[in-house]
Amino acid sequence: MTKKLLLFLFISTPFLVCSQIRKINEQGSGLLNLERHQFKINLIAPGISYELGLFKNVTASTSFGPALAYYTEGYSFGYAWHTRLRYYHNLTRRVDMRKNVVGNSANYISAARSVFWAPVQFSNNLEGADDYAMAFYGGVYGVQRTYPKGFNFNIELGAGYYRGDGVLNGYGGLLNFSFGWVATKRKSRKPTFD
Repeated sequence: MTKKLLLFLFISTPFLVCSQIRKINEQGSGLLNLERHQFKINLIAPGISYELGLFKNVTASTSFGPALAYYTEGYSFGYAWHTRLRYYHNLTRRVDMRKNVVGNSANYISAARSVFWAPVQFSNNLEGADDYAMAFYGGVYGVQRTYPKGFNFNIELGAGYYRGDGVLNGYGGLLNFSFGWVATKRKSRKPTFD
């Protein structure tokens, strides 16, 4: 009985794999709506951001800009280095509603890490060493919009764990906002004819 079952699985596996590959090709597996590369310069507070399209709705991004860390031990407001793995969940719906998706204009959930250093903080009420550092590990929900002239805003709110070096550890929230200009060429959404 087990030999017949193994033979059946061995023969049917290629058919299942081929059907899945065909399904992916029909639905699209590339970066249909995402930008492959997006470099942004922050205008409100000096900073930079880079976003790399990885899969159909997934990007990896890194940025240096202002953020607010608020957790059980206090708050810190200033510059931080942010790294994100973003999943854009409403790109298809925005396209179906004929809304703008240029420049990764959509809402996303993200695994997040942000690192804060004392020398680049504007304000804080944390007790501890004067040269502290702390890192945020958690999740964020964000909204990003890029307009036709290249202006972009991104706001994200999240919760997670803060691990301190020179300050105490704790749990809390993160608020990150940026307004800038996308310096890279964006995908055209105008139809092309061959």
